[in-house]
Amino acid sequence: MSASASREQQVLERIDKARRRKPKIKEERITLAHGAGGKATHTLIEALFLDAFRNPLLEQLDDQAVFTAGETRLAFTTDSFVVSPLFFPGGDIGELAVNGTVNDLAMSGARPLHLSAGFILEEGFGVGDLRRIASSMADAAREAGVEVVTGDTKVVERGKADGCYINTSGVGVVEHGLTLGPSQVRPGDAVLVSGPVGDHGITIMLARGELDIETDLTSDTAALNGQVERLLAATTGVRCMRDATRGGVATILNEVAQAANVAVAIDENAIPVRPEVRGASEILGIDPLYVASEGRFVAFVDGADAGTALEALRSHPLGADAAVIGHVREEPPTLVLLKTEFGGTRIVDVLIGDPLPRIC
Repeated sequence: MSASASREQQVLERIDKARRRKPKIKEERITLAHGAGGKATHTLIEALFLDAFRNPLLEQLDDQAVFTAGETRLAFTTDSFVVSPLFFPGGDIGELAVNGTVNDLAMSGARPLHLSAGFILEEGFGVGDLRRIASSMADAAREAGVEVVTGDTKVVERGKADGCYINTSGVGVVEHGLTLGPSQVRPGDAVLVSGPVGDHGITIMLARGELDIETDLTSDTAALNGQVERLLAATTGVRCMRDATRGGVATILNEVAQAANVAVAIDENAIPVRPEVRGASEILGIDPLYVASEGRFVAFVDGADAGTALEALRSHPLGADAAVIGHVREEPPTLVLLKTEFGGTRIVDVLIGDPLPRIC
């Protein structure tokens, strides 16, 4: 082994060792980074919430829990939405709340059934805006084939919220016999994305008016259960699925690589990114891989079934630009490696926080 190769191996070993340390919260106060989906969020979850509520279902650290009631497999999830602004090109907080919860259920392969909706409203919030949000939620629920069957409303004093926050929970039924999750991922598996990445995060940033850029870009918020249904009907080789929300595709790949103790190698040239997203990301100084999507997911599939899986994704209206972006291998474990468009290789790590806060 050459001296340079030996140094590279030592660096990789140090990174792997650092990642395996027991997480510890160093801050004395919560920051925005703790809610951004990056390292700070993971540390908060594992060092505080998991430690307090530890049980076998929670230890999976998935976006939903899959369990058995009698002879029926169910999936259950909850999510909260604090996006700013509330209305943006391509959607609003209401549509986002329904789709986000439907998608968390769909990532387990469940057929979403029912949702709850909890509203935290600020004194002075416009009834017209609330009616618009509720109507959007109803339309999204019909499109996804679910019903909002229960809910709650609270009002806080003026200045104590940001107009409207929404919490949604959902339950679905798992009708297939597959076990999906990072534990099923194996070397040789293919890594697919269901469409162009980063549309939602960049749309939100541009809607805030912080950049003087005009584009026709809209959020990709959408319910993914239909696309997932086609994928599962086409192949039994699906190992794991995750929707690429906070932290983007990069964070999803790292979560799976660490949980499965494998390496994930991806090709920058294979990752679908719209020119508007790439251009805005360059101006902002961020990588599209870390930008949130709300209608895209990452699928790990048996390598032998990659072609079938890709065809199934592309057969759905949301998946015309789906792509195979990489594969899973044994070494170096827990790391995500990116082959750059210039032919080099770099490590894709998890960010501390999110460069675009309050995007969902």
